[in-house]
Amino acid sequence: MKQKKYILQDSELPRQWYNIQADMPNKPMPILDPKTKKELTKEDLYPLFAKECANQEFDREHAWIDIPEEVMEQYAVYRSTPLVRAYGLEKALDTPAHIYFKNESVSPLGSHKLNSALAQAFYCKKEGVTNVTTETGAGQWGCALSYAANVFGLDAAVYMVKVSYAQKPYRKSIMNVFDGTVTPSPSMSTRAGKNILTVNPNYSGTLGTAISEAIELAMTTPNCKYALGSVMNHVCMHQTIIGLEAEKQLEMAGEYPDIVVACFGGGSNFAGLSFPFIRHKILGKKDTRIIAAEPFACPKLTSGTFEYDFADEAGYTPLLPMYTLGHDFQPQNIHAGGLRYHGAGVIVSQLLKDSYIEATDIKQLDAFKAGVLFARSEGFIPAPESCHAIAATIDEALKCKEAGESKTILFNLSGHGLVDMAAYESYFSGDMVNVQ
Repeated sequence: MKQKKYILQDSELPRQWYNIQADMPNKPMPILDPKTKKELTKEDLYPLFAKECANQEFDREHAWIDIPEEVMEQYAVYRSTPLVRAYGLEKALDTPAHIYFKNESVSPLGSHKLNSALAQAFYCKKEGVTNVTTETGAGQWGCALSYAANVFGLDAAVYMVKVSYAQKPYRKSIMNVFDGTVTPSPSMSTRAGKNILTVNPNYSGTLGTAISEAIELAMTTPNCKYALGSVMNHVCMHQTIIGLEAEKQLEMAGEYPDIVVACFGGGSNFAGLSFPFIRHKILGKKDTRIIAAEPFACPKLTSGTFEYDFADEAGYTPLLPMYTLGHDFQPQNIHAGGLRYHGAGVIVSQLLKDSYIEATDIKQLDAFKAGVLFARSEGFIPAPESCHAIAATIDEALKCKEAGESKTILFNLSGHGLVDMAAYESYFSGDMVNVQ
């Protein structure tokens, strides 16, 4: 009997996002004003975010939020994304485990980031906003927002972490294709950037730095809003269409995951895949293990402290209760630029604190070794970020082999690596090292 590799795409897309805050027994701690230490309200975020995004950020009542029809029309361009049985990887590992991956690399921009970019750009357009600005690490989010802004007739300005700007020049080109302007961060175009460069002229930048610059631009530019690619609750919620689709598709295959794995930077793709499955844990119906795979060089979940901290380096943001390495933490220049962030999202942090999820850290060489094995087995070259999820999945599949257990493992292929080939060249040439 011929093996069924691709699980058929479900023609009926989810029409709502899942808001996990409504079901959490321990609600996340409040966001605080850094000056007064008083709890912020949604109205306090209106000057920075689209109002609907701010409303969603604070919604702890409604578990299901309708996806606007205009966003659904754009989702239909590439959703649902395939759920794939990784027979080739299973064979290479000689494991009894059933391995599935949700392939978010098939979006027009090659990653999961478009799921929230389209929503945020739509809400800005609906509000009458003309300009959006953001930060980006490896460039996936900047590409997605540039695309979404172009779809809805907005101007987009992106601050890209300087080391990734140099490592991944074609991501800048992709943003330019969709009329996004790109500035390497830190830059001399903002007060935050100037202050950082005055102290350290050769600073290669972090996501925290780029966030500071984007927020400053948003707050000083008329009719401009800030759009965020990860961390915040509304962003994580927009991404849950990934897990909701995967749940339907696995049901079609007659399976349910024993283990769910995704790479972790700030939380967007991890939340997108895992939150719909965590809801069953919260409701006591399932006991799936949920694993966040983060870089060894930036281990906020495995080595960070749960405390209030800024989401950016300059201290422009509210104080967020999260696992953090400190907002002034300077991660090494690993190629997984999208994971080089000092903190974890508020919801993910609370879920880790309450033991609904677990975390593991992956060294850079181990991540790329896993990514190459996956590519040779399955034919998809993964983004450096996704390689971390693959490495953690392989670890779990090998444990199944050792124990003689057949478990179902689901992971998120959050993006392709076709514009990250300089990273693979570094790996094959022997120049890549494990950094602390």
